[in-house]
Amino acid sequence: MAEGRIDRTMSDTGRLSIHNSMYSSNSRTSFEGVSVEVSNIMTMLGYGEEIRRRRVQKYRELDMRWNERMDLFTIITAGSKAEGLTSWVESDYDMLYVPKSTLCVEAGVDLHSIPDYMEVYRMDTDVYPGHCRMLLERTYPQSLLKSALCDDEKGNTLLSSALVLDTLCSALVLDMLSKMKFERVPLERAGPSLPLSVGQDLNFDIVFAIRCQCPGIMQRWTERPRHWPPPDVVQKVVSLGSLVTPVGFKGSANKNLEWRMCFNMGETELVSNLNGPQAKLYVILKMIVKEVLKPTNKEITSYVLKNIIFWQAESNSPAMFQESNLIHMLHDALGTLRTVISSTQLPYYMIPERNLMAACGLKDEQQRKWVADITNMMAEGPKVMLRLSKIRNAIICHQEPLLWFSRRKIELEMLMLEYNRIMPRDYEHRQYDNAYIIEQEIRRHMNELLREVHMRMLMEGGYVNDPMDIWRRVLM
Repeated sequence: MAEGRIDRTMSDTGRLSIHNSMYSSNSRTSFEGVSVEVSNIMTMLGYGEEIRRRRVQKYRELDMRWNERMDLFTIITAGSKAEGLTSWVESDYDMLYVPKSTLCVEAGVDLHSIPDYMEVYRMDTDVYPGHCRMLLERTYPQSLLKSALCDDEKGNTLLSSALVLDTLCSALVLDMLSKMKFERVPLERAGPSLPLSVGQDLNFDIVFAIRCQCPGIMQRWTERPRHWPPPDVVQKVVSLGSLVTPVGFKGSANKNLEWRMCFNMGETELVSNLNGPQAKLYVILKMIVKEVLKPTNKEITSYVLKNIIFWQAESNSPAMFQESNLIHMLHDALGTLRTVISSTQLPYYMIPERNLMAACGLKDEQQRKWVADITNMMAEGPKVMLRLSKIRNAIICHQEPLLWFSRRKIELEMLMLEYNRIMPRDYEHRQYDNAYIIEQEIRRHMNELLREVHMRMLMEGGYVNDPMDIWRRVLM
């Protein structure tokens, strides 16, 4: 299951070359060589095209298995897991719970075109851009949302985002807990998400969302002049539709009644249509924010970085996004990030009128420090890569151990994803069927791989003996 390009690794001479190039003059030839070698390292670390596509496929299959058991909701994996850009325990697992019989619509949508069994809300967008209020148009006695309805004293019945979070979403977490056979702990709520810790290594963010029809907003996005994405991808993004989630604008006095428009499925499709260098650039930016800027209160999020990548792709010729141009692409993206931080302005890619940095909580002193840090990184050129622990360790590591470990890491992750794909089934009445046999074989093969890694670590002077710790280190 090794990466398709995994054998295109650098020789020891090449590894010495990349290290020396980072301290050499900022020539274009030097930048191109380092860019290619950094791209190869990113592939070996698990961010190449083949492993990315496989992750996406496995998470889609996992959603299908979950949804076979769901009556009232559709589950959608979102975020970096759906995008294929993180390994199994590298980041939180974002899950959307979307009710099947509820819909909100933009003004102008004909309600007669919507099936009678659907509960319908009309979007009132006379609030901060990218947000709305939900006015009840049509309901039914068995509505899941009845307890979250309220009166605005103007004759309108509104769906309260705060009440949905306090009532329905708590019930969703309990439902999620009941379906898991592991130790699990609900965590403190964060925005529209309800975090959940499962075992020692997995963190879930569960978000309630309602499907939304907003043809006017989508048309404005569709008609924008662009280099990217191509027309067929634009149409697919439109077909995937949008959602609203129960969170209002932070600075609004009526935020408890407001909902935020989002385009999770469309954005996953957009990330899927980034080429290899663009996807690796996105991961490198996330590493820089986590290891260099180190925000403490989500002043800069992965979502901000994703939007920077989208704008960069839309605004520049596709010829710019080549492996040999990775360092230049990073310099350009860091310049945009510096401007975003200094101005606290970043238009949302899908709805540019919404500023993603509004009410971000960025303090003046922190703002000045981050601008200075990014300026220094931009001046460093390729040397900025040495600030990032994964890339730095890969540069220092000898070729053979890195390649050996990379192959086993990818194989173990693919086995883990396959194992979890067959997991959502009724274990109370399970029989020794084919799925059970496959599950046992996967467990046996994973244990073999972990023993191999353990023995290699012992041979090279490592002292880790806890199998779970070895598993965690491999899949990070």
